[in-house]
Amino acid sequence: MVKKAFVVKSDRCAGCHACEMACKNEYQLEPAIRWRKVYPLPESEFGMPGRYFASLACNHCEDPACLNACPAKAYTKRKDGIVVHHKERCIGCKMCMLACPYKVPAFNEKTKKVEKCHMCAAKQDNGEMPACVAGCPMEALAIVNLEEVNLDKTRSSLPGFPDISITKPTTRFIKPTLGIQVRRDQ
Repeated sequence: MVKKAFVVKSDRCAGCHACEMACKNEYQLEPAIRWRKVYPLPESEFGMPGRYFASLACNHCEDPACLNACPAKAYTKRKDGIVVHHKERCIGCKMCMLACPYKVPAFNEKTKKVEKCHMCAAKQDNGEMPACVAGCPMEALAIVNLEEVNLDKTRSSLPGFPDISITKPTTRFIKPTLGIQVRRDQ
């Protein structure tokens, strides 16, 4: 069985936003819409000064709040775990936006419909990587099959992430590792 998920390697992310731009370019998103966002992580959580980041999009949850809240049945969950939003069914009520604890669905003022990351499902069906994964110069994003990969070195959340018991997100994180601080004696 295939259960696809993003792995966010915060130990590699430089905060360059290339993943965001790759997604925006692939789907020609409106300027205010970002299906993937890069967030700074609080350095206080890691014990030493530094700049740490996490690139986040839809978590393709096991129990998606967006799907459960949508009165128009505009969401479906594929057998591989990808949660897809069908714009043609969307009535623009924003119930999914209110339900999602991760604030993922975004309202498009131009179309008056909600939209979100679909993990580039069509690209993956053709054997291609999602735009964000392919566009990351640091290889900080990956797609894995949760049924086959060793997740011992990953976490289900990072500091500031909402309670994962609400929807059981599938995104996994590799937290930043503390490097050796090198100083020159003066």
